[in-house]
Amino acid sequence: MEGNKEALIELAHYKMPFGKYKGEYLVDIPEYYYTWFKQKGFPEGKLGRMMIQMHDIKINGLEELIYTIRRDFSKQKFPNK
Repeated sequence: MEGNKEALIELAHYKMPFGKYKGEYLVDIPEYYYTWFKQKGFPEGKLGRMMIQMHDIKINGLEELIYTIRRDFSKQKFPNK
């Protein structure tokens, strides 16, 4: 369970490293952007996995959970994210 908690905290604090939404928290990026990536293919690696997770969160209306985690849990372990 601890690993899942850490992963959610990191997801809540992660920022897009490139493109139109560079520097934006993943949760703040519109759903249509993730839908486009789903059609075209998500990036490889960690970012792609996080974008898939965020797409699932958004289509299920769970963004508030991520906002709460970002507000209540420190990003100290995830600098520059």
